[in-house]
Amino acid sequence: MTYEETPVLIVGGGIVGLSAALFLLYQDIPSLLVERHSGTSIHPRARGTNGRTMEIYREVGLDEKIREVGKALAPSLGWLTGETLVGAANWTVERWQQMQQHNFAFGGKDMGTLSPVSGARCTQDLLEPVLLEAVRERGGDVRFYTELVSFEQDDVGVTALIRDRATGAERTVRAQYMIAADGARAQIREQLGIATNGQGLQGHLLNILFHADLSELVRGREFSACIIERPERRGLVTAINNTDRWVFHLTYDPTRGETPDNFPPERCQELIRQAIGLPDLEIQIQSILPWEAAVRVAETFQQGRIFLAGDAAHQMPPWGGKGANSGIADVHNLAWKLAAVLKGRAAPALLQTYDVERRPVGYEAAVESGGMSGKGGLPDGDMFLFQAAQKGFTNDLAAIFVRVFGFGYEYTSSAIIPEEGPASTVAPGTPDGHSGTRAPHVWIERHGQRISTLDLFGRDFVLLSGSEGAAWCEAARTIAARTGLNLVAYRVGASGNVQDTDNEWQTRAGIQADGAILVRPDGFVAWRLQSGVSQPVQQLEAVLQQILMQ
Repeated sequence: MTYEETPVLIVGGGIVGLSAALFLLYQDIPSLLVERHSGTSIHPRARGTNGRTMEIYREVGLDEKIREVGKALAPSLGWLTGETLVGAANWTVERWQQMQQHNFAFGGKDMGTLSPVSGARCTQDLLEPVLLEAVRERGGDVRFYTELVSFEQDDVGVTALIRDRATGAERTVRAQYMIAADGARAQIREQLGIATNGQGLQGHLLNILFHADLSELVRGREFSACIIERPERRGLVTAINNTDRWVFHLTYDPTRGETPDNFPPERCQELIRQAIGLPDLEIQIQSILPWEAAVRVAETFQQGRIFLAGDAAHQMPPWGGKGANSGIADVHNLAWKLAAVLKGRAAPALLQTYDVERRPVGYEAAVESGGMSGKGGLPDGDMFLFQAAQKGFTNDLAAIFVRVFGFGYEYTSSAIIPEEGPASTVAPGTPDGHSGTRAPHVWIERHGQRISTLDLFGRDFVLLSGSEGAAWCEAARTIAARTGLNLVAYRVGASGNVQDTDNEWQTRAGIQADGAILVRPDGFVAWRLQSGVSQPVQQLEAVLQQILMQ
């Protein structure tokens, strides 16, 4: 039997698993990814990357490509309700134009002072090949049609048996760590005996991918989804490319003896014609995928050297658009920590902050998404989210949607040093520079190029000082040279090594001219000193030792 070694074994080649491999490669950590299916998903499933996710993909140079491959879905705006799509209330060109003016979520109106990017529409079947190509271009080892047969862990690693499903050949893999990104079935989580909490099962549905030419019907009033409320059955029509690719989510009830077998393609065609309201519509069924709307969150995201991520850690309905986005944020949080430990720059205890930081965020996202489900697991048409969509976004609603699209959370852990003095008065998660939040976005100039402060993050710890913070920058250089830690420093101001062209940095970061913030590789503020420079080398060194638990 063949034996091989890898720093990290990733089980699952969906969006989350591929993102984990990509983020690890960005940190110069190789991995082995195995996926039991023969290729990337043919099902659209997830349909959007939120603003925070696009920031993350911007780090690795993929944001524009993702926006390009998903452009056919980009015009899709708003949720409709009706007994049929054709008869949906308020499905007008005027409403679509109103929503377009306020579309800051998916590629329309930019995010202003919040972010250098907006979210983007891109379905899972288009996103996964982009991620796969990037991983392979950067030297990643991805093996499809390869399954995890068994695994066990000890104090120093994980031993796994994997099998090539085409040939039956088996290999033993020895990894220092393993990431379980094996989806909602979560076989690794089950084998580890990790329980879940949350509402549980909400409904049984069929994801029916079909082809039908509706281009003339929807042109100029492209919608995101339409809730179909019929006396006999509920459903949801969702846009995939605004022309001929669509998905119909259909509820079924096992308590009435219904199973997926009761819905062959011929019956599904008729149900779709009824839902759309065009009895003679030509329809081709491409696939029928049973799935469950459920809220299940693992009681821990880590057991020893094995980490749960994505649906394996937190299963949730897709109505809040948080499932895949939460999983991407999971592995982005985990990748830099694994890299720091594997390179000997941090103690293994740092890895325990993955569960501490990500589980509360995943739980809240799952509960909020589950709260959007109604009868049969489909969303209710009278929810505030859809009422807002009917009316168009307003300034009052904008704050809610900032949270929905990935910015409304912050971290509290031993890898975040809390600030002394009064607590922040801004809304939780607001990027104002305080510890535990994503560092604020400000447009700056570096080497004659206009970039975002967020473009400075990704691989290294980054210290950003005010205009009179030369001592902090010198301290950072001293520590980096002494320890070999990836630590870079920038003095932001008119005479600094980056220029604050709009004179916004100190205000947005909440520091004085001699203050500084320390930003982790994932873009979150680990420490902030609003003002004062006293023994900067000793102070900064102590801060880093505390964060890295050395």
